[in-house]
Amino acid sequence: MTTTKPDDDEIDGRTVVVQRGLYFEEFDQSTLYLHRPGRTVTEADNVLFTTLTMNTQSLHLDAAWAAEQPFGQRLVNSMFTLSTLVGSSVAQLTQGTIVANLGFANVTFPHPLFHGDTLYSESIVTAKRLSVSRQGQGVVTLTHTGKNQDGIVVATAVRTVLVWCEDAAS
Repeated sequence: MTTTKPDDDEIDGRTVVVQRGLYFEEFDQSTLYLHRPGRTVTEADNVLFTTLTMNTQSLHLDAAWAAEQPFGQRLVNSMFTLSTLVGSSVAQLTQGTIVANLGFANVTFPHPLFHGDTLYSESIVTAKRLSVSRQGQGVVTLTHTGKNQDGIVVATAVRTVLVWCEDAAS
């Protein structure tokens, strides 16, 4: 595997393309970013994530108990849903261009995600500004939305990130 510097244009006569997210200037408030492929969530995903994070909620682990609850089955851990929703945006939006996550707001789960459901994620840019305190960096606010295979919204989150401006990226 050849490692390239960001300023390499050609290696062995071939144009070099390095997968990365967007620099501050490239985030477009008029674009809907669809993150594909979707992610089909399995029972193993849910049980592993739930136990790794020490969440002993019966709603995620106990099939017999969950069957007697309002949804009639186990629910996918909402933190898994949130993590997958945000994670699916990384390759397209922030891979290698993020400085830091600054925060999350307005996280909602309007409909449960179940074992076997496929999570499809999308993002829009709701605000962007150059950083006042960090030259060469910008603050971008993203609204992430997750939908199941039927188009039903299962999660939303507003995330604020600090990203590099193109000229300042190392």
